[in-house]
Amino acid sequence: MTVIKMAKIGSVPIFSEAKIYVAGHRGLVGGAIIRRLKKAGCKNLLTRSLGQLDLRDQGAVARFFRREQPDYVFLAAARVGGIRANSTFPAQFIYENLMIEANIIHQAYLHGVKKLLFLGSSCIYPKFAPQPMKEEYLLDGKLEPTNEPYAVAKIAGIKMCQAYNRQYGTCFISVMPTNLYGPRDNFDLLDSHVIPALMRKVHLARMSGAPEMVVWGSGSPRREFLYVDDLADACLFVMEHYQESEIINVGVGQDLTIRELAEMMARVTGFTGRLRFDPSQPDGTPRKLLDVSRLTALGWQAKVPLEAGLRSTYQWFRRSRWARQG
Repeated sequence: MTVIKMAKIGSVPIFSEAKIYVAGHRGLVGGAIIRRLKKAGCKNLLTRSLGQLDLRDQGAVARFFRREQPDYVFLAAARVGGIRANSTFPAQFIYENLMIEANIIHQAYLHGVKKLLFLGSSCIYPKFAPQPMKEEYLLDGKLEPTNEPYAVAKIAGIKMCQAYNRQYGTCFISVMPTNLYGPRDNFDLLDSHVIPALMRKVHLARMSGAPEMVVWGSGSPRREFLYVDDLADACLFVMEHYQESEIINVGVGQDLTIRELAEMMARVTGFTGRLRFDPSQPDGTPRKLLDVSRLTALGWQAKVPLEAGLRSTYQWFRRSRWARQG
């Protein structure tokens, strides 16, 4: 069994006794933040499911903040998906993400939240940005068309945090994680990201004894991947040690090709068939690698190697409903 060793909990966070609201706690990122907060000794945690609180509903969000009065907010709630989902539901991606972030950020200001952390995405950077991508490359070129509505919504969230800081003196910070993966991810083949989609496809090919498996695209694009518990650790670190309005990247600082990822996935899952790449399908951005020097200079770096993270994720996947669905 693969055991992922995370960073040891050092001193208890300065906000450990405070009331902390994690928006999106059932998602991949929000769930990891909850786990990390609990490990750090934080007990006064606020969570609400979609059935309990629709974050797109301005009035409902206002009532929640008025009633609960959180001290700190981790804004991890978002509508997310891969290339196919972004291409199929562009209106929903921009509308829902704009509504969620606008409602939470505004209410956090109105109710005196001490600090808010907004989760962005590396897709905010231009499609052909120089690599690795520095924070100052934001709005320096055209976006990748396949996920432009989602990226625009995330950029709006960043700019909203900065505007509120400038006008109202709030402390709202924004982190830009690279591509994420880990246990409790979405493995739906229609709207998942590259690692969960690839993992499920390779698993199905192995279970069926297929002689080959088709991988979307040419296999040449390069991507960087961060284990979600590493991101959660970074979020707590930044919440304590970063006060600036400028965005800050969170990643591992190295990338690999999709072909190399698929080959690694075959090793992890035990698939011995042939991988066939389909260049008629979209590749997306040619390369996405974040410059993480700003975060490294503060004293944080990722700790989970990709293959170890994939093995841990696959162990979780095999016990999940996704594996049982075939």
